[in-house]
Amino acid sequence: MDNTGGGSFMRNRRLESFFDTNSTPNGKQTPNIWVREEVVKSPKSDVYVEDDGWISVLISCVRIVVCFLSMMVTTFIWSLILLLLLPWPYERIRQGNIYGHVTGRMLMWILGNPIRIEGTEFSNERAIYVCNHASPIDVFLMMWLTPTGTVGIAKKEIIWYPLFGQLYVLANHLRIDRSNPSAAIQSMKEVAYAVVKNNLSLVIFPEGTRSKNGRLLPFKKGFVHLALQTRLPIVPMVFTGTHDAWRKGGLHVRPAPITVKYLRPIKTDDWTDDKVNDYVRLLHDIYVENLPEAQRPLH
Repeated sequence: MDNTGGGSFMRNRRLESFFDTNSTPNGKQTPNIWVREEVVKSPKSDVYVEDDGWISVLISCVRIVVCFLSMMVTTFIWSLILLLLLPWPYERIRQGNIYGHVTGRMLMWILGNPIRIEGTEFSNERAIYVCNHASPIDVFLMMWLTPTGTVGIAKKEIIWYPLFGQLYVLANHLRIDRSNPSAAIQSMKEVAYAVVKNNLSLVIFPEGTRSKNGRLLPFKKGFVHLALQTRLPIVPMVFTGTHDAWRKGGLHVRPAPITVKYLRPIKTDDWTDDKVNDYVRLLHDIYVENLPEAQRPLH
């Protein structure tokens, strides 16, 4: 696949860490780039014809199988790398991010959706990255596009997910106990302490679950509590089109164009504990303003 200059830049930016884990991202980035060349050439490429014929479904199934097999290969390789790095927890985080950059980019290339990325000047902040969630593709994009030194947060049961769950734990990502409110609060405190101590960034889906129809769900308060405890800025990552590309409960990946937009960081230095609900509303409203009508909540 040929790429534009901007697409090549993003590819090199994310994969350069595969060859040099000490490299630093270039601060002078193009704020608005297309990854697929045909999107630049044709302004009509934002509109795609939905094809549910058997040939389209067959091609989609092949793509998904190739994605799964490719992910198994990279997961196995990086599991071995992380086992060798057991005495060095921070290096395991970095290698886990490199795995995400390589695997996420590879999976998106296999799926073949045209991807537009905006606001990359905000993509290398030490911050809490928040993402809306309506498709499995969101996870691939998050893996690919969050910077090195970022940890995810998942429920503690993720360790039982075959191979991927064990890699998640080996990569020193963070888990929370959601069995009861007091356990969840304590888990959040431990997460915040680990982030501050190790100078890390975080990535989180504030909706807490995947939207069934692509429309934005209410946000949970966890990201605000983490911001209050770490004082990290919040960088919204707005995903559009992923719900059309791969709908919940289906195995048909459509060639819908996808946009990832980094928004300007929201400073949290002056946030206070008595305004948690206000901050949740603030971020939710920002997403509503930046999502297309089809992905906005109905009420």
